[in-house]
Amino acid sequence: MTELDTGGPTAQEPQSEAGSRAQASRRNFMRKVFFASGATAVATMGGAGAWAAMADDATPAADASASPSAAPSGAPSGGPGGGTGGPGNQSITEDFFGLTTDGKRIDDLFTIHSTGVKTAPVISAANAFLDGLTDDQKTSTQFTVHSTEWRMWSNIDSYERQGVSLADLSDDQKALGTALLKAALSADGVETTEKIRRINQAAGEAINNTTAFNEDAYYWTVMGTPSATEPWGFQFDGHHLVVNYFVLGDQVVMSPCFWGSEPTSMEIDGETVTVCHEEVVASLAFINSLTEAQQTVAIESSTKSNESMKAGAFSDNAVQEYTGIRGNALTAAQKAKLLGIVQAFVGRAKADVAKVKLAEVRKHLGDTYVTWAGGTGDDDAFYVRVHSPVVWIEVDCQAPGPLAGAYGAAQGSGPTQKHVHSIVRTPNGNDYGKELLRQHYLTSPHHQ
Repeated sequence: MTELDTGGPTAQEPQSEAGSRAQASRRNFMRKVFFASGATAVATMGGAGAWAAMADDATPAADASASPSAAPSGAPSGGPGGGTGGPGNQSITEDFFGLTTDGKRIDDLFTIHSTGVKTAPVISAANAFLDGLTDDQKTSTQFTVHSTEWRMWSNIDSYERQGVSLADLSDDQKALGTALLKAALSADGVETTEKIRRINQAAGEAINNTTAFNEDAYYWTVMGTPSATEPWGFQFDGHHLVVNYFVLGDQVVMSPCFWGSEPTSMEIDGETVTVCHEEVVASLAFINSLTEAQQTVAIESSTKSNESMKAGAFSDNAVQEYTGIRGNALTAAQKAKLLGIVQAFVGRAKADVAKVKLAEVRKHLGDTYVTWAGGTGDDDAFYVRVHSPVVWIEVDCQAPGPLAGAYGAAQGSGPTQKHVHSIVRTPNGNDYGKELLRQHYLTSPHHQ
């Protein structure tokens, strides 16, 4: 038995022929990568209760020669991953371990405790969304809480996703999905998701390819059953936009989250729509608050490659040492600028969730490192990484991609603020709330 399922729904119901083929293809891929690598995650959890809780995710190997081992395999072998993502160029070839600096997790960073966060509105909205789906839609959308579907996200447009897409939903069902986002995200977070989708549609129209680029190619999945006591969560996944939201009691882990756009500003119906601007402004404010000597430490390169992201899609186990300038070398004012970068992302969650996360980040601010590449001018392309034991943020100005024609650029012509990818993660094993989930199964009496 294994913690990992093959990405399949919790129940089997009739599906369309095309949907069945797509799901079978996805499952076969997952069987190959997971059963070839073994089942370390549950083994490291220990305890009969933890094993039993994972049993319903076991799936027979498609290949009889694949024989997963129950013994932990040690540190992950995964290296840095870029922002493109997808099984075509990256794959999940190991169990979840989390981002680390050296392949070893720091223990005791995350514990099950009361935070005072109000999760009841999110639970209610999630239940209403699920109740509004048809039986077939719900079958395609709902997965177990420890499903590998958590990890099967990508920011690219052509990636084959599971769940139910906005295109598959009626107006009433879409409204229920929007209500769930509004219950989980701040006004800024909701606005950011809407702007990314609007620009994706308008840019698709500009290059005459709304088949690939539109505002409805975004997918919902729900992991587990929304509950006030049991772990559950949801994922909203599409081009340039991924939100992972894990809930356990009054604790929330909102990571990994991917926010991006190409272009980042566009004229739509007579209105200038701009997105992903806060993180660019906050990042430049920080780097320009440093002295020349401090910038020498923080800036690893004055030039910027076309893509610099280290922990994008399919890079859950990336290993990256600390580099750049350390938080304990900053003045109080500079630390405030650093927190401004964090706030740009954390502030996309509800205020109470953001408050808890910011307090967590502050506790480790002296051990937080910032690395920079590229220019420091208002319009310069750059890459910044904020890396601490409890938060990982990357803002990456990328070269023009498939939507370059929407803003008069040439694809691959050099990085620009017009194409931004950014990600926020929780290092040391708590992306997707994995560490809290592990502790829950080990400590809850009904799982013993």
